Amino acid sequence: MAMNSTSETVVIGQLGAVYGVKGWLKVQSYTDDAEAIFDYSPWQIIKQGKPQTVQVEEWRRHNKGLIAKLAGVDDRDKAQVYTGADIVIEAAQLPELPEDEFYWRDLIGMTVVNTEGYNMGIVDQLMATASNDVMVVKANNNDAFGRSERLIPFIQSQYVQSIDREAKRIVVDWPSDF
Repeated sequence: MAMNSTSETVVIGQLGAVYGVKGWLKVQSYTDDAEAIFDYSPWQIIKQGKPQTVQVEEWRRHNKGLIAKLAGVDDRDKAQVYTGADIVIEAAQLPELPEDEFYWRDLIGMTVVNTEGYNMGIVDQLMATASNDVMVVKANNNDAFGRSERLIPFIQSQYVQSIDREAKRIVVDWPSDF
């Protein structure tokens, strides 16, 4: 699978520090289940803006984290080159979700409007908290309430009333002045 300029990509993790002398690297997984990062193959490694296709030769749990050995990387010096590199896959590799579930990347950039019709702004990012995910909504420049951003819990059927993928619009039950 070659990565080209027209394919949409998703960062699913990052390579961390070198582990040991045989070319192993620590792996920071951004997938829901940390070990699921190894279900995707091949990986594209983005280092200094340049993509490189790599295969994971071996991986395992180590303490509370993950480590991996890339094919052809057999010593500490070769592994050092990959530290800090993003792990990327093509978006098409992600599994299809049920109608009422969303990838965070699909929500970013959507317009958020409350049930009274007030335009709250655009979803800038999402954050995971202990209790639920939270949308960080960047308010419009001329926000009537002087807000620069709003933090809205992403709880469907309680605060998030509807999500229209085509219109790129999220309707929330959230006060305009909060």
